[in-house]
Amino acid sequence: MNFLYKITFIFIVNNCLFAQNGDINLLRKINPSEIQKGDWMTLITNSDDPVTFGIPGIILLKGIITKEKEDFWKSGEMLSTSLLSSLMVFGLKSTIKRDRPFVTYPEITKHTHGGSYSMPSGHTSICFASATAVSLIYPKWYVIAPMYTWASLVGYSRMYLGVHYPSDVLAGALVGSGSAIGTHYLFNYLKKRVAQKHEKEKL
Repeated sequence: MNFLYKITFIFIVNNCLFAQNGDINLLRKINPSEIQKGDWMTLITNSDDPVTFGIPGIILLKGIITKEKEDFWKSGEMLSTSLLSSLMVFGLKSTIKRDRPFVTYPEITKHTHGGSYSMPSGHTSICFASATAVSLIYPKWYVIAPMYTWASLVGYSRMYLGVHYPSDVLAGALVGSGSAIGTHYLFNYLKKRVAQKHEKEKL
């Protein structure tokens, strides 16, 4: 039995080392040593907040002008998704405490701001949260395709700029998407409860 435990332990360690090696090797291929000022990847990585908060802001403004209650629900769902995603990222970063790649590997060049810990990627998380929330609310291909393309490019930019490992980006995408799905089901439940309450008040 002890021999079996040893073999299992060696297997797990080897797989973890292989995954870590693959992580940094892929990042080395993506991260350039130099970039030009105003590189388009910098613009993409900085688009997280304008898009994430701009879309629900526009929908909220539309709701105020048209007095359409559904727009308030949509805007609230998107903002709640971003809040939940951010809280989860903060909790995971504080728990995992993974150093940024440029800290551990000097050959990785940092081209943008990268504070706190590395896993998961906050930029990627909030962008995938936004992309998933918008896609669930407006399930049309011409909405889904550009939203996920944008979120994926932001995730790629975090690796390109040297501030996140590929696994950080993957984890961020999962956290963000999961936050949006959970919030969507919660808001659907709340809307049904409110509708039922209004129906009872009419009786």
